[in-house]
Amino acid sequence: MEPGLPCFIFFTLVGFVFTSFNDFHHNNTQHHDYCVLGAGPAGLQMGYFLSKAKRDYIILERNSGPGSFFEKYPRHRKLISINKIHTGRRNREFNLRHDWNSLLSDRPDLLFKRVSSEFYPPADKLPLYLSMFEKELGLKVRYRVDVGRIRAVESAAERSYILTDQQGGDYTCRVLLVATGLWVPQMVEFVGSDLVEGYESISTNPEDYKDQAVLILGKGNSAFETAQSIIGTAGRVHMLSSSPVRLAWQTHYVGDLRAVNNELIDTYQLKSLDGLVEARLEKIVIAERKDQCKRAPGGKKKAKRRQFYLMLKKYPQNSHDKNSSGVTQEELSGYIIDNFPMRKPYDRVIRCLGFRFNFSIFDSSASPPNSENAKGRLPGITAWYEGKDSPGLFVLGTASHSRDYRASAGGFIHGFRYTARAVHRVLEHRYHGNAWPSINLSTTQLLSWILKRISEASGPYQMFEVVGDVILLQGPRCEYVEEFLLQALPRFSSLSGHQVSSHGFIVLVMQYGKKKIDYLGHGRAETDWTKAWKSNFLHPVLYYYDRLPTEEEMRMRPHGWPLPRPKAIHHMVEDFLTEWDGPLSHIQPLRHFLEHCVQTDLRAFYADSCFRAALTHRKPPLFCQQGYLNRQGLSRSTQLLQHTFDNGPPRSQHHDAGTSDANPAFPSYLAPAGGCLSSGLKLDFCQLH
Repeated sequence: MEPGLPCFIFFTLVGFVFTSFNDFHHNNTQHHDYCVLGAGPAGLQMGYFLSKAKRDYIILERNSGPGSFFEKYPRHRKLISINKIHTGRRNREFNLRHDWNSLLSDRPDLLFKRVSSEFYPPADKLPLYLSMFEKELGLKVRYRVDVGRIRAVESAAERSYILTDQQGGDYTCRVLLVATGLWVPQMVEFVGSDLVEGYESISTNPEDYKDQAVLILGKGNSAFETAQSIIGTAGRVHMLSSSPVRLAWQTHYVGDLRAVNNELIDTYQLKSLDGLVEARLEKIVIAERKDQCKRAPGGKKKAKRRQFYLMLKKYPQNSHDKNSSGVTQEELSGYIIDNFPMRKPYDRVIRCLGFRFNFSIFDSSASPPNSENAKGRLPGITAWYEGKDSPGLFVLGTASHSRDYRASAGGFIHGFRYTARAVHRVLEHRYHGNAWPSINLSTTQLLSWILKRISEASGPYQMFEVVGDVILLQGPRCEYVEEFLLQALPRFSSLSGHQVSSHGFIVLVMQYGKKKIDYLGHGRAETDWTKAWKSNFLHPVLYYYDRLPTEEEMRMRPHGWPLPRPKAIHHMVEDFLTEWDGPLSHIQPLRHFLEHCVQTDLRAFYADSCFRAALTHRKPPLFCQQGYLNRQGLSRSTQLLQHTFDNGPPRSQHHDAGTSDANPAFPSYLAPAGGCLSSGLKLDFCQLH
């Protein structure tokens, strides 16, 4: 026997066994009820909800760790999502209003502040936080699974989805939750687009741009982030896009330009070489001069540094090849118009146009359509985040932003963590028969509960005009359903499992005013509660309906309204402190509105007043019916009143619910201030003294 033959046979057998095992592993289809595609923030957030509900799920991630997008982006490594960890409050729900990076969980310590205390954190901290979130919650994530094809299969029983990975292995699931984010660079085709560098591949070393003229295509945060990084070393920086700059503090849309990135606006307005220009990218030409080479002494051609010229398509007249990116001097826009603003050449042209959804992994049986907004960069989805024409496929996270594009925060962690929770509640009802979580309240408790929600709830606050609370009126009691998807209101019963009674319902929404104003000018805020409907900044609005609106009514709602016209509406005047706890400006008008909706006196009474009402009225106030007449209540006494007015509630017993301490002297100053102690209803009962 040859000396090396045993070794050859051994390694051949080992290779055969390994190959057979590998083939078996990848050809064996794995079945799960839920497949979550992507282990970014949205995928892990949904994984938490599925894990908590003890569902059969798997999270598939093509890279080696969670949040891999943030290992590269943003390129200049600073997040623009705020991380305000010092709010002066201990209320977890309130603090989430100002924590834009943490995911939702029942762990009070599992917050982003554990990895960073910076207000604008380094981007490297987000994958670190997501890894901590995944490991400490024990989420089921499978890494290095690159799904390259998704197809839908119909059976007599149901529709399912098959995901095929890079090794040919299949994963089959009843529900597919797509949380892949946006990572494919957005391109625009124009003459000379091949000469442009991409945001995804440019150098991030400012020294590489020393004394260079740079043209940046785009005026979003990635474009301004790039401009800001080179503004101190580049000779000049010009930015071009089809629309003017939109500032987040003017539009209230966090995806617009943030102040942390806008230094170039200063240098433009103060005329320090930089500038902003508007033109449609499809109408421009990026070209090189054909005659850029000069003859050096001795007859040899001397190559110059490559320089690029920007032109508008309507100016070149002599070029025979319309797709050519080479032009002569006579064809330059600056030659035809001598004060053309961008007539000087550029050393670099950089494309910073954002990202789009990766549709390529879906075959025709499973692919959601392109969105009608956002230039078709996003998948088209229903109001409950299910793919249009793709039942059982739901889109989460940034990719679901078509539902509130340029309107709310659904494209960002502090927004889509709430829409992911809403989608999970839809799934729980549809597939497991569990109704949307709700709180059963006495109608007399409704005012206090609404005040608590508007002063501390983070979901409606962050996802304003998209997520809101639905209050189902049921006579002496009500059902409080938190954070429902407002645009899905016509299908409320089928999605939530709750029914609307003949008493109707109220929807609580946070919204901005629609009037165009100077947001830093005089008179920008409304302080008169009688003109609350004129509020410009974020404020609560309550809509009362006696029935669910139809799909047609939802489509035909007034422009800029989150909901159709209601039977009654109440705006709570905006509050500088966002607490809405003013007895005269906020609480009393709200109580009057609620009394109109429920047709019941909602004031609170002492036991002796309830006793007199029970003796003198056929129907005492609801508070007395549910309190005193049910053997509950508080006896009124001069000593108790005096103690309350002098001292207020004990500090040790005060629970921070996101509002300031109530003023114990409230009744004493109502009359001098013109306040009314009576109910908003024309009832035959007044508060007894």
